[in-house]
Amino acid sequence: MRLVILIAILLFVNANVNAQSTNKEYDSVLAKKLNADAYGMKKYYLVLLKTGTANITDKAKLDSIFTGHMKNIQWLASQNKLVVAGPLGKNDNNYEGIFILNTESKKEAEKMLETDTALHSKVLTAEYYLWYGSAALQETSGIHKKIEKEHF
Repeated sequence: MRLVILIAILLFVNANVNAQSTNKEYDSVLAKKLNADAYGMKKYYLVLLKTGTANITDKAKLDSIFTGHMKNIQWLASQNKLVVAGPLGKNDNNYEGIFILNTESKKEAEKMLETDTALHSKVLTAEYYLWYGSAALQETSGIHKKIEKEHF
């Protein structure tokens, strides 16, 4: 008898835990604007930037390459093509940073980064991964402009 009660309780709890409910704060206009699915998510391309094969030691040349890299980041963000970017801390995998690109197409992601001077010069290389994340990430750039005191 105890086993039957225990199974009934577990089934009841499981049914309630797995039940889906509609979010009372749901904004259908915003969800459509951001191409969000029913879970508020969408596909992006995650790009892992790694140390490249180039061995450039000239500081002026490296400064020029990374100035171009930053300009490309700013341009992609202004076009809503880059939703998140940033460097990574020291690690054993030679990962330097990440990009999250607002596309579901690897070909388009690669095209977006053709003009990146750090990749073009092979100071950095890129690994591309399809990634599923919050559609709200697209709003990050607009929010960042409001909290950024200084530009790179």
